[in-house]
Amino acid sequence: MPFKSILALEDGTIFYGDGYGTKTVHIGEVVFNTSMTGYQEIITDPSYKKQIITFTHPHIGNTGINFEDFESEKIHASGIVVKNFCSRPSNWRSSESLEDFLIKNKSIAISGIDTRNLTSHIRENGSMGCCIASLEEITPEKAIEKAKDFGGLKGMDLAKEVTTQDDYGWIEGTWPEYSETDINLNIVAYDFGIKKNILRLLTESVGKVDVVNAKTSFEDVMKKSPNGIFLSNGPGDPEPCEYAIENIKLFLKAGIPIFGICLGHQLLSIAAGAKTYKMKFGHHGANHPVQDIDTGEVYITSQNHGFAVDIDSLPKNIKTTHLSLFDNSLQGIELTDTPAFSFQGHPEASPGPQEIQILFNKFKTMVETYAKT
Repeated sequence: MPFKSILALEDGTIFYGDGYGTKTVHIGEVVFNTSMTGYQEIITDPSYKKQIITFTHPHIGNTGINFEDFESEKIHASGIVVKNFCSRPSNWRSSESLEDFLIKNKSIAISGIDTRNLTSHIRENGSMGCCIASLEEITPEKAIEKAKDFGGLKGMDLAKEVTTQDDYGWIEGTWPEYSETDINLNIVAYDFGIKKNILRLLTESVGKVDVVNAKTSFEDVMKKSPNGIFLSNGPGDPEPCEYAIENIKLFLKAGIPIFGICLGHQLLSIAAGAKTYKMKFGHHGANHPVQDIDTGEVYITSQNHGFAVDIDSLPKNIKTTHLSLFDNSLQGIELTDTPAFSFQGHPEASPGPQEIQILFNKFKTMVETYAKT
């Protein structure tokens, strides 16, 4: 049953609506996502930790929750904001409603607010601290105060909070067969908040994947005799992740092939000498055009990041490979003196277009070449 709820921003803006899920109080950075499908993948993406997601698509919850579309085992977002919340799903794969899933995860959604107005407000003023809560748990004045106290994602190392505590192996391929790999190559993936479909695509294209904690040392990884290193997506600011940056520097010196996505792209860039910055409202959606600088081809991509690499800070040994056609921000790099490259967006999609999954084949070629040496 819905309950009276509030969404309060740090600048004093307030929206009232119907709450679904758990009657609780959560804070985070409010962002907007323009994807028209895939809300289950989005809310279970660890990269959304400490964020409150505003869906610009007006109807959320229609297809319920199924057993196959999880990108992790739980909701990582601090809350979700929708125009119309569907509590009675209709889909042949649905195993439970979004409302039941929110309750199970002790999470909260707010519905019935003007999401166009909120999205415009974020675009004009930037992402900001936000409180989403049941009005039974907090007053409007306290909600604004909590939003102001959030402080933003700048300086937050959230990778260490979402990373796996125990190393594990992954051999499962992509939907719908989920075939186990028979490729005899070994990839070590650093989990900064890794999505399941990244693991599936790595397995299908490159081989068996050993997933390790974000703080695993260079020496411990080398004991696994990796043919390649993968740096995953994840939440928060890359700059405080010094443990990861120092390890990446060692892998670069060792000449082992490296592929980074999202946070992994930012960490690789910093390790190679570049700098990052906090974006005004970030890129979150599944309709972002990105251009390959060498070929001129344009790919429609899935994106989810609030930080970016400063293109003007790139040292001479880093080549720009991709640019966003929305704002000309840096989307891809490749090092010229060692086999390492990265992409800011999400080639694994989930949700979103799959055309830039060709980057996994590029990594495969690098790994196969290295394995022969």
